[in-house]
Amino acid sequence: MNALTTSAAGLRRAARNHIRTPRLETPFHERLAALSEVNDWYSWAGYKAPHSLFDGELEYFAIRSTAALFDISPMVKYRITGPDAERYLNRLTLRDVRKLAVGRVQYTAWCDDHGHVLDDGTLFRLGEADFRLCCQERHLPWLLDSAFGFSVDIREETEEIAGLALQGPTSYAVLRDAGFAGVEALKPFAVVSFQHEGGEVTISRTGFTGDLGYELFVPRAKALSLWDRLWSAGELHAIRAIGYGALNQARIEAGFIVANTDFVTAEGALRADRERMPDEIGLDWLVDPDKPNFNGRKAILDARRNQTLKYILVGLEIEGNIPAEHAIVYHRKKHEAGIVTAGIWSPTTKRNIAIASLERPYGSKFTEDLWVEIYAMRELQYQKLMKRAKIVPRPFVKLARRTATPPGLK
Repeated sequence: MNALTTSAAGLRRAARNHIRTPRLETPFHERLAALSEVNDWYSWAGYKAPHSLFDGELEYFAIRSTAALFDISPMVKYRITGPDAERYLNRLTLRDVRKLAVGRVQYTAWCDDHGHVLDDGTLFRLGEADFRLCCQERHLPWLLDSAFGFSVDIREETEEIAGLALQGPTSYAVLRDAGFAGVEALKPFAVVSFQHEGGEVTISRTGFTGDLGYELFVPRAKALSLWDRLWSAGELHAIRAIGYGALNQARIEAGFIVANTDFVTAEGALRADRERMPDEIGLDWLVDPDKPNFNGRKAILDARRNQTLKYILVGLEIEGNIPAEHAIVYHRKKHEAGIVTAGIWSPTTKRNIAIASLERPYGSKFTEDLWVEIYAMRELQYQKLMKRAKIVPRPFVKLARRTATPPGLK
């Protein structure tokens, strides 16, 4: 066997081994695997995550009726500290970080110099010069390049920090009975620290369900003991572990968007016409034009002034009860207007709802006579259905308990 043949064989082995490379396991995987009845896993940022654990429909109703526990450890997390941390993040993101108080969380987004959205996420201010940035995609090289001239330290802490989302009407009762005294005073988008097993857990009143809920972050070594603490306290409150399928239903009802699902990130887009500005994905309200210069500011404001925005993200209500995910949207049944990025039959509203990206002037000037083309399986054949759609406000579901402080005691 010559050197060339040996090299080729080595490359083939490397390719096979790459395919076989197992997905990483989150700090809570041991508990999730023990609860899993359907072995329905998917890959989230390289981690093995459950799409469902026992029954997607019942998992959804755990969110809306009792308490649901969802592993958010794969969410990408960056710790940003240093004397210039506030100034750096204010230069980076759309909202004014100077207005973000210690112990508060800010939903935000960030763009490239052309005003195209790179990602959206949550920014936690844990101290005067101590921030945690959580998002969908990895951005460390870009964050480091953007830090030139700023006195900041940036590091990824995704692996070392475990995260749980506790959502639903009895979520507060679970925390109360788990011994987190004073958590009832936590207002929406507030964050506070508690002692746990000789360490610290931070709890924020945030979530991705549009319901009463919290997110908890703890060092990896304390992850299982935190799970067990919540699970034990939650038994009397019908706590259930859930997968992404149920969470996705709830987030659509809440009108929340997901990167690379409802829009393509600027770094992930293969074609220029796939990129989106904040105003084109419903994030115009995040842009603070009065703060100092930030990435994409000129491009965003120029697009507004010159009226060159090309797309608009809308909520749709569709006749019938067949979900329209990925369906094409038409105007007057013949002019292609856009595409449904996410759609479900909403169990809470009893409506067929969707989030759609439309090409202007559809959705802005032309808002009537919209239709979606759905292909439904009927007796082993796909049947084409044209269903009328109307633009409706988001969120589709708005629950008073999400913001009530103190939360209802159940």
